[in-house]
Amino acid sequence: MIEDIIRDAEKRMTLSVESLRTELSRMRTGRANASLLDQINIDYYGTTQPLKQVANVAVEDARTLTITPWDKAMVPAVEKAILNSELGLNPVTAGAVVRVPMPPLTEERRKEIVKLVKQEAEGGRVAVRNIRRDANSSLKQLLKDKEISEDEEKRAEESIQKLTDKYVHQVDDVLAKKEKDLMEV
Repeated sequence: MIEDIIRDAEKRMTLSVESLRTELSRMRTGRANASLLDQINIDYYGTTQPLKQVANVAVEDARTLTITPWDKAMVPAVEKAILNSELGLNPVTAGAVVRVPMPPLTEERRKEIVKLVKQEAEGGRVAVRNIRRDANSSLKQLLKDKEISEDEEKRAEESIQKLTDKYVHQVDDVLAKKEKDLMEV
């Protein structure tokens, strides 16, 4: 029972850290990154589709993304969707390929993005702590139901606290790496 609670808490904490990594990978750093366009949807013959389902997105060089729609008629729709997104990107069409140059970030914009990244990281820490709270309440319920002893509960709480510290440290590492990427000129 205790092992199941600890295993479940660790699995959920791992998912929280991975979710944070995914969220931060979508934030612009000035370098071309294909996941930057993941949230863009294209109107494709009356239905809305994610960009990566209607086109091939590739990194051409450190500052340029290339988008090759599978249907050449989609080029204007892709260009329009990128322009209408809140990413501040200006696509350039060259035949059947849409190139998206990444403008360099200003110092002010970098600092704004760092603030957003810190908010996301704090959300990740809170998620990990909430998982700890849930696990500890499950242990307290087991103690209340007299399925475990107080000593077992204390040992399990210590294990969960160690897990929490480990995953909060991972969140901090992810934050530091993203901050470093953002502040690189």
